[in-house]
Amino acid sequence: MPFTNEALTDFSAPENIKKYQAALDHVRTHLDAEYPLIIGDDRIVTGRWLTSVNPGRVGETVGRAAMGNSTHIDQALGAAWERFARWRRRPADERVGFVRSLADVMRRRRFELAAWMTFEAGKNFAEADADVAEAIDFCEYYAEQALPLAGERPTYPYPGENNTVVLVPLGAGAVISPWNFPLAIFTGMAVGPAVVGNTVVLKPSPDTPIVAHKFMECAAEAGFPPGVFNLVVGADDEIGDHLVDHPRTRFINFTGSLATGVRINQRAAVVHPGQRWIKKVQLEMGGKDALIVDGTADLDYAARQAVASGYGFGGQKCSAMSRLIAVDSIHDALLERVADLVEDLTVGPADENPDYSALINEKARAKSLEYIDVGRKEARLITGGKSVEGDGYYVAPTVFADVDPESRLAQEEIFGPVVSVIRAQDFDDALAIANNTPFGLTGGLISQDQSRLDRAKVEFEVGNLYLNRKITGALVGLQPFGGLRLSGTTVKAGGPYYLRSFLAEKTIVEKLGLTD
Repeated sequence: MPFTNEALTDFSAPENIKKYQAALDHVRTHLDAEYPLIIGDDRIVTGRWLTSVNPGRVGETVGRAAMGNSTHIDQALGAAWERFARWRRRPADERVGFVRSLADVMRRRRFELAAWMTFEAGKNFAEADADVAEAIDFCEYYAEQALPLAGERPTYPYPGENNTVVLVPLGAGAVISPWNFPLAIFTGMAVGPAVVGNTVVLKPSPDTPIVAHKFMECAAEAGFPPGVFNLVVGADDEIGDHLVDHPRTRFINFTGSLATGVRINQRAAVVHPGQRWIKKVQLEMGGKDALIVDGTADLDYAARQAVASGYGFGGQKCSAMSRLIAVDSIHDALLERVADLVEDLTVGPADENPDYSALINEKARAKSLEYIDVGRKEARLITGGKSVEGDGYYVAPTVFADVDPESRLAQEEIFGPVVSVIRAQDFDDALAIANNTPFGLTGGLISQDQSRLDRAKVEFEVGNLYLNRKITGALVGLQPFGGLRLSGTTVKAGGPYYLRSFLAEKTIVEKLGLTD
């Protein structure tokens, strides 16, 4: 059956709200449990615990995950390589079957998995539900994409020889995932390599280890053999470097910040004693994403798309709009509309289903407040610009105007609910401003001028360009996601070439007959 995206839950229906609230009640009874490391067949309690808290209610413990060290990374890579010898030999349709079964388990546990993200990541109902739907999509899409990659492919005919090319898995690799899509991105980064025959060591963000454990529960329920996925939770500096540097790490699949991605790339380039390959590194990093609005746009529509792009999940998306670039003729009118919408946004505990909830941790809140202080000096504060009262890491939705395109506010990734509105003289100026950052992840243009839309298709230097809509919410299979420039290594998650990143070409030449 052809791939189709998993439908999102309609939360305007009261019965779906009741189902979600029931899931929240269920999860509440399972908070504050302990979770071991999962390495092959072993469940390891280390005696050190990473405590995961609800960012919207920091006194509430979501769970405690056993913390690993470098020795556990050694063990996990050993288990992954041991399983790889057998996993790679599984027929492709069997591996695909495990991944499709994983999707089925996630469908059945959909509201429960979403509820865990509401508690651990601060996602409201729609954001958490979409996260689960995207995880299911990754499973189904990569399962569909994997089968055509199996088997031998003939090259051109040659007398007396049979020449073919086969795609072979790389081996045991590292998956280093972010906290902001703790199930969707985690799932996609794990099952992509696995469905084509690789095994992985999973290192989730220390901010969302419990959701990672829920993935492992689902994988076990789907029947995955031990050792295909190995979960080691721990501090970034304690186990992350060791996993990247390890001579037995064959590939590294990373999503996260620019600084961390560049550091991983540098360290992975070193060939350590005993290492038999050049590590393959896939990086998806940050953005300083811009939405351009020109003089032909419907300003009410443009304002709604801008606010949805900038403040969904509190701006904690690498695709989020942090720069709104408006041409001079409509700048003031658009700014007024945006400010009005932003002032109506609700902020509070995620289980109360606000427009957005707390930021992920105190460091994230402090970073947003630091940039707000910078903005007070560099620009003009329109609304927000403060913390929000509550037992969590809350920051009010903030808008700055009169932002210099060269300023820190306009150049540096914030990853919070802070949007800079930048005035452009005309469309040419707007496009130049949009391209004037080191990043190139997402961007958009709202315009009724087809010639400008066509120019943006060519000249707007981003990996994902959105015309006349919000610039977040890429769908697996329909809108492969990944950036240009310093936003990544051009790998496209959810796209037709993603699985090729975890395969190598092997040429096989067979001489026909025994005589010259």
